Amino acid sequence: MTSNEEGKDPDIELFVKAGSDGESIGNCPFSQRLFMILWLKGVVFNVTTVDLKRKPADLHNLAPGTPPPFLTFNGEVRTDVNKIEEFLEEMLAPPKYPKLAAKNKESNTAGNDIFAKFSAYIKNTKPEANASLEKGLLKVLKKLDSFLNSPLPDEIDAESTGEEKSSNRKYLDGNELTLADCNLLPKLHVVKVVSKKYRNFEIPSDLSGVWRYLQNAYSRDEFTNTCAADREIELAYQDVAKRLGK
Repeated sequence: MTSNEEGKDPDIELFVKAGSDGESIGNCPFSQRLFMILWLKGVVFNVTTVDLKRKPADLHNLAPGTPPPFLTFNGEVRTDVNKIEEFLEEMLAPPKYPKLAAKNKESNTAGNDIFAKFSAYIKNTKPEANASLEKGLLKVLKKLDSFLNSPLPDEIDAESTGEEKSSNRKYLDGNELTLADCNLLPKLHVVKVVSKKYRNFEIPSDLSGVWRYLQNAYSRDEFTNTCAADREIELAYQDVAKRLGK
């Protein structure tokens, strides 16, 4: 911690999955999650994309058998995404770095079942199961929409008229990005891109909370500049997104 006290940033290198060209950012919501956290913390860090097809020998030695994302913090290797998030929140703390933890407990779990429902939907090969799996995905998207449109406790207090019926907040926990968003947004974007490409399913336009949330994310460099190109996301799901049998 002494380096922080002296006003110097720690030495951080983040290793993320490379795209199909071996250099650009590849599809990996977990890589993007850590990338966003470091960016939001305002810390100086380096990013290295790792080509999984020809992982350099020095990386084999650095984190043997571990696919990205992982990072080094002052030379020490850390590989568990959830633990890395906790570690960064603890080490990169106020007053020098912003606190990113959500204030409301519910913000951390909102939308946490979407990716599982999406995976079942996109991997399915049976035409007769498609409708019910799509309905399952829609149900959890509606649940997220309801959360985003419901005011948080501090929004109700701020109004104090008791008339506040819906929320216009930008993100899960308010108008600032938090750790909860770093976890959900990369996955939600993958759901949007892949469902459209391989199932011709679009998030319904009447889910105003979800669309407001996505549009606000797309206006932030911390999200768009850490995100794989749509083409990379589609390529990553080429074999996973099973064709529905005739």
